[in-house]
Amino acid sequence: MTALSFKGKEFVYNHHLAVPFRPLVPHPDKGVGQASLDGNLIIQGDNLHALKALLPYYAGKVDCIFIDPPYNTGNEGWSYNDNVNAPMIREWLNNNPIGIEDGLRHDKWCAMMWPRLRLLRELLADDGLIFVTLDDNEQHRFRLLMDEVFGDVNYVAAAAWQKRTSPDARKNLSPAYDYVTVYAKEITKGKLSLNKMPLAAGRIDEYRNPDDDHRGEWASVDLTGQTGHATADQFYEIELPSGRKIQPPEGRCWALAQETFNRLVADERIWFGVTGDNRPRLKKFLSESEGATIWTWWPYEECGTNEKAAQALREVMGQPITFDNPKPVQLIDRIISLATDQNALILDSFAGSGTTAHLPA
Repeated sequence: MTALSFKGKEFVYNHHLAVPFRPLVPHPDKGVGQASLDGNLIIQGDNLHALKALLPYYAGKVDCIFIDPPYNTGNEGWSYNDNVNAPMIREWLNNNPIGIEDGLRHDKWCAMMWPRLRLLRELLADDGLIFVTLDDNEQHRFRLLMDEVFGDVNYVAAAAWQKRTSPDARKNLSPAYDYVTVYAKEITKGKLSLNKMPLAAGRIDEYRNPDDDHRGEWASVDLTGQTGHATADQFYEIELPSGRKIQPPEGRCWALAQETFNRLVADERIWFGVTGDNRPRLKKFLSESEGATIWTWWPYEECGTNEKAAQALREVMGQPITFDNPKPVQLIDRIISLATDQNALILDSFAGSGTTAHLPA
């Protein structure tokens, strides 16, 4: 496996072990309801210290982690403030804002992320997932960091979230999307399982009921398949209701064995067209749908945009916002819905504008 080398790596490699445990001190006057360390928590402080403080309570228990770390564009002015006890690294890992002129800003970003990723992995459950938003500034380095910390075999996907609806006129080639990179804690310990998503409005519009089936609206799917792994019982003649007899198209087979096909015909789940002379298709009923398997293109219509998120934040705060590029509720809702059930434990350690906490219970 290819390893990423960056300045200071030897000093931060086990830095997460040296971070002292700090107690979580409840502030009932700043919360809602009775203060409890096993309820919903908003923690104020450096997220490295917060992660270490959460470890005794939640190690190996978090079902889904979402983080939106600094993108390190050079215009954010973020600071590296970890107390790394090595004189050589302390010379350049200081509290000054890191900007575009900082020639070591990529090294500092990697040094900042490394111990946090180590702690996040410890907090994640064996069947848990971590989702991370980034753009091209650090995405390629981040993948190598994650391959080392989580293992390249636990890489799941990198979805493209459409964060804008129109180009940025200030740029020659304006970015339209950010990455949402997904890793699992341990794919090898069990099959990765992601939830299906509710059908989008456009997909629901595809359902009709031209034959007045008592099961309601349905959409049809092709009943042919590739021949590469076909068995002998997938090659047979079908007599259509019109009386015409057909074989699978050349180079194809039927997707179902003949016995299964006949059973579905008897249950009126095969559609032969209005005249009964069309090649058969399988009826998929909307009432029986468990949702859709999504792909790695996440359009703004489904997952929102930075602009819509900023608008929503202004409505909540009632004043100008101080957060750049806040993430929309729809994006976080998709991530959590994809990865968890209603009883899941969720962690967002770069909370930013608090989108994750905005989600309905």
